[in-house]
Amino acid sequence: MTRYQLEQFILEEQFVKRMLIDHDIREITTKRQAKNGTRAFRMPTGQILASYESGYVRRCDRSDRVYQLNPQYQQNQRFVWMKDNGELYTKEDTYTARALIYAPITRLNYILNHYLKNFKK
Repeated sequence: MTRYQLEQFILEEQFVKRMLIDHDIREITTKRQAKNGTRAFRMPTGQILASYESGYVRRCDRSDRVYQLNPQYQQNQRFVWMKDNGELYTKEDTYTARALIYAPITRLNYILNHYLKNFKK
């Protein structure tokens, strides 16, 4: 682990401790989640928010319902395929995409802000 990585790890741990002390947000990460780079947190109101190493932040209240919370934006995409007669066909459309949050400390901050905005009474 480099010095920078160590500093970032310490900063993240301090942030998680402050979330617990100031807002009673508890980390409930399992060993398997930690191995995969995921951190899960239970809000005082019962919701579970998780930060994934891939850059996603999700709400995981039940096993069959997982919602992405990352900021959304509109993205143009083009698809090209060949019709049966050999002619190329191009389609362009606008889709909703999610902005990934790559820095772990930023994902933690996003989780805290989401809680303060949507769940805190």
